[in-house]
Amino acid sequence: MVGNWKAALARVRAALLRRGRTRDDADDLVQEAWVRLAAYERDTPVAQPEAFLMRAALNLSIDAHRARAAHGEQLLVDDLPLVDTAPSAEATVLARERLVRLGVCLGRLTERTRTIYLEHRIDGMSYLQIAQRHGLSVSAVEKHIARATLLVTCWMEGW
Repeated sequence: MVGNWKAALARVRAALLRRGRTRDDADDLVQEAWVRLAAYERDTPVAQPEAFLMRAALNLSIDAHRARAAHGEQLLVDDLPLVDTAPSAEATVLARERLVRLGVCLGRLTERTRTIYLEHRIDGMSYLQIAQRHGLSVSAVEKHIARATLLVTCWMEGW
């Protein structure tokens, strides 16, 4: 009789695998269906236990699918890959050094060139807005920004 049950359980498992269940899920569903069959047989005799087992496993599979669709896939925290997106200590130190170096470079610019450069790069102002604010031509603003960009790039080189 044990050999018949092994074959029956294998058929139920195969049916679940054909319906897209993973091996682990199929094994869990077969086990749950077996428990339901055993509980049901305590009160009522089952004429076709293999058919009962198959129907129970398929219904459990459908219920599990509906639950996942309604509530989303549940993941265990242990299953999630945890990625540390914080920069390394070395990257942080280097970034701070570059920032200090940039401050020194900006300090070397004339005040007017530095102000125009920062208004464009940091504040996002257009050349026309800067020109109107300082009473300059757009061409003069372009020259200030080009000069500042060239000098800062040269002074920052190697960092």
